[in-house]
Amino acid sequence: MMESIASMAMSMNAAQFANQYAISVTKKMMDTQELAGQELLRMLPTDPSLGQHIDTYA
Repeated sequence: MMESIASMAMSMNAAQFANQYAISVTKKMMDTQELAGQELLRMLPTDPSLGQHIDTYA
């Protein structure tokens, strides 16, 4: 009985660790993607006339 309780506690601890690890990796990936998006936006041309006209024949 005690062995099964200890085994369940260790399994739960391992699952919590795996969950925390997955969340931290996901947060790091999201930060990296945000930085990549900011760099892409920085590379866009800053022509003030862009977006002023609509091409209705496109």
